[in-house]
Amino acid sequence: MRNYELMYIINKNVDDEQRPAVIEKYKQIILDNGGEVANVEEWGMRRLAYEVKKNREGYYVLMNFKSSTEACQELERLIKIDEAILKHLVVRHEDEKVS
Repeated sequence: MRNYELMYIINKNVDDEQRPAVIEKYKQIILDNGGEVANVEEWGMRRLAYEVKKNREGYYVLMNFKSSTEACQELERLIKIDEAILKHLVVRHEDEKVS
């Protein structure tokens, strides 16, 4: 398993009641595919640097997790087709070398 970091921006039009369900959905995808979620940080509503899909604000979420490559690919596939997500970025962290 590899270490990953996922940053995604939830559309500001998603209700406060629906937002936790969206966050839990992506956390559960990792867990269902045999991964581990280290932490989820909700950064809150912030102004975007530029307009994305006619939005100037979005709700930022940062998630650190460990998973297989296949689970990460499935996560990205589902994020791309979800209209609640404005933007996302997945970064793979290099494994720490012990000397």
